[in-house]
Amino acid sequence: MFSPFKKKKSSLEQEPSREDLGIRGDLEETQIEAEESVHSTNSETNEETQGSFFNNKGHMDKSTLDLVIAVEQMVKAKQHVEMSYSEMQDRLNQANGQNDRMNKDLRNLGKVIEDREKSIVELERRLSDNNLKVDQMMEDYRELHTTLSGEIEQLKGVIELERQNYAGLLQKHNETTADKTKRISELEEMNLRLEAELNQMKQRSDALRQEKEHLLNIVNDFTNRLTSPYASNTGANEGA
Repeated sequence: MFSPFKKKKSSLEQEPSREDLGIRGDLEETQIEAEESVHSTNSETNEETQGSFFNNKGHMDKSTLDLVIAVEQMVKAKQHVEMSYSEMQDRLNQANGQNDRMNKDLRNLGKVIEDREKSIVELERRLSDNNLKVDQMMEDYRELHTTLSGEIEQLKGVIELERQNYAGLLQKHNETTADKTKRISELEEMNLRLEAELNQMKQRSDALRQEKEHLLNIVNDFTNRLTSPYASNTGANEGA
């Protein structure tokens, strides 16, 4: 996997080398300045020595004067070189300290980049896992959709069949209800007719009962009349 931080990391790794080049350039410039300072110091020393020589030429011979001037120039040049060296050493120490800080920052930055790259790898892994899960869910959804579509079509057929059955049953129910209502009406009419006939029969029965009772009373009365003389004659005979 290509990480977007590698290019930055390589560029950051190249920056200290540029700084080193800058430091080396500064050191070279410092050396050049030191040499120029030496030359200028030598010139000034020569002028001072020449002035001193011209002022004191009566006290020294030429060989001694040349030797003194040469020694003074060497001492001054040594002092200037020592000063330049000390200054350059200070600048070199500062540059080394700056370089150490930059290397430390670079190491820290490299660690941060490495951690970021690990995080990116982990995120990419999670994203890949999530994509696989989404693909699996989509596949399951398509399969479920296909299955449900078939079941829905089957249920539509069943619902249509049940609707037709319900329509037939409803028609039969309506016909049965109509027949029942008609039969109830006929039975009610028959009931009314039978009640009327029953009332007539009750009236006839009452009339017959009254007539029977009347006849029974007549028979009883007739019987009593027939048995009364016989009973009286029997009683008389028994008394005699």
